[in-house]
Amino acid sequence: MNTSLTSAARLLGAGLRALLVLTVVTGVVYPLAVTGAAQALFPAQANGSRIEAADGRVVGLSLIGQAYDLPTADGHSAPEPDLRWFQGRPRGGLGTNTVNTRYDLLLSGATNRSADDADLLAWVTQARKSVVEDNSVPGHPVRPSDVPADAVTSSGSGLDPHISPEYAGLQVRRVAERNGLSVERVRRLVDEHTASRTLGFIGEPRVNVLELNVALRDLKGRAAGR
Repeated sequence: MNTSLTSAARLLGAGLRALLVLTVVTGVVYPLAVTGAAQALFPAQANGSRIEAADGRVVGLSLIGQAYDLPTADGHSAPEPDLRWFQGRPRGGLGTNTVNTRYDLLLSGATNRSADDADLLAWVTQARKSVVEDNSVPGHPVRPSDVPADAVTSSGSGLDPHISPEYAGLQVRRVAERNGLSVERVRRLVDEHTASRTLGFIGEPRVNVLELNVALRDLKGRAAGR
């Protein structure tokens, strides 16, 4: 009996010591080491790829899209886009929750609807109509054939922060008119914020909408200060 109790106590002590060691190593040492390495080597990514305005205020993350809407007006169930700003891709995700309220998707994922789904076709048709109406300015109407695919479809994750250079270019005249800026200057702003393919061959050229709108706000501030 005494031998059994001694063996059990020895096993219990060994288990507790192993638990303590593993807790320290995996719960303290390893997280601190990984966090320290990330902060030293990749500080921007480790801190969430935050984007700061000229005043140092964090305005969003470069990896997650966000909405540029006006406050919901009386009689409307959904907010209208604020057409002073470049708009991102449609926000047609799977639903909402209390965490992601700014982009109103907040569940990451695709709709998983087939290309001939009636609801999807209706969404795309309405989105194309809205893009044409919103971006047509006097003397420069937008044709339905001018609207690129990313202007009327959400991304696979629903959180894509980028748009194509074609969709950004389609919005240039409307943004210039709404902000009292020249078309040439706004188009140059888009060119300056167009990223090429990763490593020259991965993906497609793209424009980060948040970074572009931050630059647009700074440009408006400089123009107003003249």
